[in-house]
Amino acid sequence: MTSADSDDIQALITMMARLPGLGPRSARRIALHLIRKRSGQMAQLASLLDRVASTSRECLTCGNITDRDTCAICADPARATGELCVVEDVADLWALERARAFRGRYHVLGGTLSALDEIGPEDLGIPALIDRIPREGIGEVILALNATVEGQTTAHYIAEALDGTAVTVTGLAQGVPIGGELDYLDDGTITAALRARRRL
Repeated sequence: MTSADSDDIQALITMMARLPGLGPRSARRIALHLIRKRSGQMAQLASLLDRVASTSRECLTCGNITDRDTCAICADPARATGELCVVEDVADLWALERARAFRGRYHVLGGTLSALDEIGPEDLGIPALIDRIPREGIGEVILALNATVEGQTTAHYIAEALDGTAVTVTGLAQGVPIGGELDYLDDGTITAALRARRRL
């Protein structure tokens, strides 16, 4: 329980506590800080949240989050290296970009295959991935999926779908622990894993 003497303030704390990485104590501290700085930081944050809510969308090519139809990575001709890095989620794309180890383009699947949850290839970005490869002259597909059962199942499905084509299919190697998720790894680990990728 908090000592907030306002339903709106309590609602703000409750909503912030639902955000990833924040608990009730952190939410209270942040809410109190914003309220104390309401004429500056809080007003700016509210304005930014409103703007991002109305302008953000998925890139029509790769699935990255952007405020345009095509994200800056897909629009950059220097990124047309013939290498396409396949990731599970936008957070994984951002983690790889943060490491600055990859200079090609990306494809966000939007999840992984899961028979239990009835998620098949059509529910993910797999058909769009297969369509992109010849259109963009892709020579290598790097499967940078999380080292989970679902991630590895999805990687094998994509590798089999591309078997018999001229495309080289590789996957991240050392540095990514079993059960690990890219968004939680440090930049050095991501860089080492990307450089040591192997053929599947």
